[in-house]
Amino acid sequence: MNDQVLKVVKIGGKLIENEESLSVFLKDFSSLQGPKILVHGGGNLATEIASKLGFETKMVDGRRITDKNSMQVITMVYAGLINKQIVAKLQVLDINAIGLCGADGKSIISKKRPVKEIDFGFVGDVVSINTSFINSLLNQGITPIFSAISYDNEGQLLNTNGDSVAAYIATAMAKICETELLYCFEKKGVLADATNNDSVIEILDQKKYQELLENKVISDGMLPKLHNCFQALNNGVSQVSLGDAGLLKKSAIHTKIIK
Repeated sequence: MNDQVLKVVKIGGKLIENEESLSVFLKDFSSLQGPKILVHGGGNLATEIASKLGFETKMVDGRRITDKNSMQVITMVYAGLINKQIVAKLQVLDINAIGLCGADGKSIISKKRPVKEIDFGFVGDVVSINTSFINSLLNQGITPIFSAISYDNEGQLLNTNGDSVAAYIATAMAKICETELLYCFEKKGVLADATNNDSVIEILDQKKYQELLENKVISDGMLPKLHNCFQALNNGVSQVSLGDAGLLKKSAIHTKIIK
């Protein structure tokens, strides 16, 4: 990849669900210069299809319990329907994309989350990233599109947090080249007031983050995302940003994470 900066972009489920927002996002993503990787989930659609199939979706504290039926639906929706739709749309935009899950090319190996107070089922925590495989694709001018599914070394597919997947990929690739991590979701960034989408905290460092935690300003859903942000920064990723679909346009208001 020479001296080009790699951009690892995670797109949130609500942007995927809105066809117009997704189209705008993918057009902006295709315009990014240099090598890039896209990571996506798709939680609500998986829940909707599971319901149509007669499967109950169980949630604890906003996190999905992934039983055998749920894992089958998630694989169909994430690695199948959503992944291939994104790939097809990017091909139209002259991006030579390839749709992947963690099992492809042994790209994302995880271990099943151990049972503690809660048994999350077939949920994986990332152990390793196959950077040589990913780098070989990028060197061929191919853009990897990862669904948030990994696998263990025994052949079991595992539902994996998409924000964590993006952070682990960015951190691993940062050992090879300069890497930036961008989280695109429905908000403009980290908000000082959760009810006001214009109250964007444009610069967030560790000290300010601790203050927000102590004052309980940050909502539960943002906590793991920000944990991934600071972990990536502390492990070699050069820049981390959060914002809505306009994040890919440098002029858009967003949150920049700094040490």
